Amino acid sequence: MITDPLEIEKKSFEIITNELNTNHIQIPKKYEKIIKRVIHTTADFEYASLFQFSDDFLTTITQAIKTGCRIYADTNMIIAGVNKHHLAKNRCEIYTLVHEPAIREEAKAKGITRSLLGMDKACQDGQTKIFVIGNAPTALFHLYKKIEEEKVQPAAIIGVPVGFVGAGESKNQIALSKIPNLIIKGRKGGSTVAASILNAILYHYL
Repeated sequence: MITDPLEIEKKSFEIITNELNTNHIQIPKKYEKIIKRVIHTTADFEYASLFQFSDDFLTTITQAIKTGCRIYADTNMIIAGVNKHHLAKNRCEIYTLVHEPAIREEAKAKGITRSLLGMDKACQDGQTKIFVIGNAPTALFHLYKKIEEEKVQPAAIIGVPVGFVGAGESKNQIALSKIPNLIIKGRKGGSTVAASILNAILYHYL
């Protein structure tokens, strides 16, 4: 049994690389670190074929991180999973609003989801340049609406909500937007996937 966490991670990535090669699964070299980290997080090789990147995604998201910015996440789970040391090195802050008491009360009064209302408030913050959505299709739909209304102009979007209702559709909308984006096609995704994507960018692309 291997007990050293660094050795476990090293061995895991060796297994991932070997299985991709053995099964002749091709992944773009440019995005290799991101895709492999998501496979590492999920133990699901189907992700190798589910990623979709806009051409300018990596350039714009790394520029935004390097210049320091706020990053909005739709769950605390994403925040818990992201490496804070690497964020701090680049003068970046990640935050969410969905658990704020005022958001909870206002969303209940309006009969809408906290995710939608949190996104609405985040779009009003000029320092928020990156949006990372792993759970709520409603948040991603609303972000697309704000972009179309020219109420917000993000540097980049990681859109990977999981689910059966609206998940695939919300991601397809974002993929068609003018904003640099990364999506996971279809139903799969989630907060752990979102966190692993952002970590891969922080570890390997800055």
